[in-house]
Amino acid sequence: MSVRLTVAQATIAFLKNQYIERDGLEAPYFGGCFGIFGHGNVAGIGQALQENPDFRYYQCRNEQSMVHTAVAYAKVKNRMGAMVCTSSIGPGATNMITGAALATINRLPVLLLPGDIFASREPSPVLQQLESAGTQDISVNDCFKPVSKYWDRISRPEQLIYALPEVMRVLTSQAEMGAVTLSMPQDIQTHAYDFPESLFRKRVWNIARPRPDLKQLDKAAQWIRSSKQPVIVAGGGVIYSDACDILHEFASQTGIPVGETFAGKGSVRFDRPYSIGGLGATGTKYAIDIANEADLIIGIGTRYSDFTTASKSIFKNPSIRFINININELDSFKHAALPLTADAKATLEELFSLLQDYSVAPDYRQRVAKINKDWDQEVSRVYAEGNSTIVPIDQAVVIGALNSFMDDRDVMINASGSAPGDLHKLWRATDPKNFHLEYGFSCMGYEIAAGLGAKMADPSREVYVLCGDGGYLMNNHEIVTAIQEGIKFTILLLNNNGYASIGGLSESIGSERFGTRYQYRDENTGQLSGDFLPVDLATNAQSLGAAVIKATDKSSLDAALAQAKGNDKTTVIYIETSLYRTVKGYHAWWEVPVAEVSTSASTQKAYETFKKNKKQQRIFL
Repeated sequence: MSVRLTVAQATIAFLKNQYIERDGLEAPYFGGCFGIFGHGNVAGIGQALQENPDFRYYQCRNEQSMVHTAVAYAKVKNRMGAMVCTSSIGPGATNMITGAALATINRLPVLLLPGDIFASREPSPVLQQLESAGTQDISVNDCFKPVSKYWDRISRPEQLIYALPEVMRVLTSQAEMGAVTLSMPQDIQTHAYDFPESLFRKRVWNIARPRPDLKQLDKAAQWIRSSKQPVIVAGGGVIYSDACDILHEFASQTGIPVGETFAGKGSVRFDRPYSIGGLGATGTKYAIDIANEADLIIGIGTRYSDFTTASKSIFKNPSIRFINININELDSFKHAALPLTADAKATLEELFSLLQDYSVAPDYRQRVAKINKDWDQEVSRVYAEGNSTIVPIDQAVVIGALNSFMDDRDVMINASGSAPGDLHKLWRATDPKNFHLEYGFSCMGYEIAAGLGAKMADPSREVYVLCGDGGYLMNNHEIVTAIQEGIKFTILLLNNNGYASIGGLSESIGSERFGTRYQYRDENTGQLSGDFLPVDLATNAQSLGAAVIKATDKSSLDAALAQAKGNDKTTVIYIETSLYRTVKGYHAWWEVPVAEVSTSASTQKAYETFKKNKKQQRIFL
């Protein structure tokens, strides 16, 4: 039996019949389609969506941000659900490339359906077509290839029969997921074909839990038993695997301390006696100390980014060894580790059964418990500083006020600026979804779009977005979408009149914050060193449809948070923060190159410091 449909109609008919299942829980895989229509998709995918209202279409304002929204949706869903994004060929398609890179780097699934040039080539060159003297088989959509986990182009209708199952295979692969791009020439989208009826039957994609190799597992247990100061590094894979509960049992029984990456923060509650908080270049003082002394690192679901390893300058013990539990073989072999290439939850369960009678030494357990309490007191001290009426207030005070106000299951979202480092150190995470940081790509402009996606994925949670003025000015469009859809979340818009993070980094390498403040150009010096720009971000947010509340100090911020929670539409809390008063870092390093030769004394000094820090780096072989 066959069904005559256009390629676009067949695509939507297939997608809405895809389901996902893990541990006996089954659900539709796709939550709908974000899109902006143009000549490259309006008559194809656009027409198909119009005929399929049960596969909901969401109108967005920016192609990049709609991919960010889809990524946040998948993140909150623990990669057990995804969204589709469609655009026209040309700038609509290329606008999605940044979002595709973000999705793939963070290993989060999103399906991209960009329109493409005519497969027939008859009207070539068409509007927005990239011409090449060397081939006619190329378009701007080829730019998606390096940032997609799967890429295909449908040049004939029957190719769709074989492409769509491959799309789903990659989207649901826990090891290989990321952006999937299916380029669809605008003429082919509208062509009809007799597709087999079986293509549109309900299909359930089971998410298996691969078990570890038993010999390797036994060896891992032996390594743990023989270690004196083991440390667990919990990455995002702990959360995506639903392994948080078994990690808690494992760490409680064994006493092995747990440090968290940006993606893994929330794997354990902040107040567990084995929790040492954020680990790495932006980690806590005590977590860095423990990591430097550790003789065994058990990495669970982490890819060991340069922030986690402090550019390979922590883990200083000369006898250090690594056990890596990861579904992705690339990550499980890093640092010459004993690789357990398997599901995190399944592996922890089996490893736990081999270590039921094991515990770290009592003095080590006691030391870790004391670290947990000592750091919590430090967080309280940092949050309390600046709680007076000093204006502008410190960013840490804003973070503290939000952290104290939010309920355990609420979601805090951030991605860029100086906030990630402060949050990694200070945030008291209470739930696996409480701390939502996009720090694989650290994309300015992710935050507001992500607030929309997170709320769509789980409407039962309150969502709070921490957004700096830089990120807001780059991408605030989806406030309009939130108003249109009646989706409510709260945005804390922090204005410090500049790029605070890069400003501080510039200072650290001797460049004295060059080009990082929002100031007029001084005609005498030719530099951007005049008065600060009189940009009214609060009024801008109001013009997009958001409710806006202005706060100045801690007291008014507390009141604004309470008022925003009671509002029934997306609300922006605007507050000015200090550009210069930031949370200090501790004795870990992050490698940023410094000019080897400079006429600047501050740069010369920074280079000497850089050379000293380079000597701390290690190669793990």
